[in-house]
Formats: sequence, structure tokens, C-alpha cells
Amino acid sequence: MTFKAKATAKATGVITAMMLSAGFVFGGAGGANAMGPMVEAMDQDVSGGVVTASKIMAGENGWLVVHRTNSDMKPGPVVGYAPLKKGENTDVSAILQEPVKSGEMLMLMVHSEAGGMKTGVFEYTLGAKEDGPIKPDGKLVMKVVSAQ
Repeated sequence: MTFKAKATAKATGVITAMMLSAGFVFGGAGGANAMGPMVEAMDQDVSGGVVTASKIMAGENGWLVVHRTNSDMKPGPVVGYAPLKKGENTDVSAILQEPVKSGEMLMLMVHSEAGGMKTGVFEYTLGAKEDGPIKPDGKLVMKVVSAQ
């Protein structure tokens, strides 16, 4: 191996290590680096009447839907929602439509825009198919947070 080849290999290794430590993921198309639908959120103060997801990945246009929940982790009544665009959404805030007390749990869930009568109008009611939750591999895409 020539000096130039050794230097290039070392530089490539250093750059790769830096990218991995920064959170980059490598892989082929459709492989491990394909970001599927997800919700990132933390426990938060909702006394201002708003709950926020820091990041949401959506495979299609749809909705962030806020359900009440409890220790059984089943989605309950809807208390807020906000529109989502296909792809990455950051700092998505939903206005709460009723008071939520400190200590109560909220389920932030990704719902589809499919099945409703009107595009851009949230039409879901608990158990309905219109604008219902997405379920890749049969699992809800959601994050549970506690109100503070």
C-alpha cells in the first residue's frame, strides 16, 4: 500500500468514526438506515394548554393525535391533534382541547389522513377508521408522556 493510499484509508476511517459518533447510520437502500414512523417526546409542562413532540417521522401526511391514557397504555379519548407532513416534522405542538392535570399521562400517536371524507380535516373518533392510527407491523406509532 502506498503512502497516499494509507493516508486516504486512515482519513476515511476517522471520518467514518466521526459520523457514527454523531449519529449517522450507514446501510443500503431500505436497510437499517431507513427511518420508519416514530414519535420523540418527553414528559412536559402542559399548563399552557399545549403538548409538543420534539420529532415525528411520518410516512405520509397525517396527524399527531393526543389521547388520554393510563397505566394500561391503551389509547383513550382524543384531547388534541395537529397536522403532520410526510417525512420529518419537528416541534409539533397540539393545542389541548380540555384541561390535563399534572401527573396525567398522554399518548402522542401518529394517525393517517386516509379514509376520511375531506383532506386536511381531522375526522377521527375513538374506534373509527377515518384518519385512524397507523400500525406498521401491527404496532401503534406513539410515545407516552406525563404531564407536569
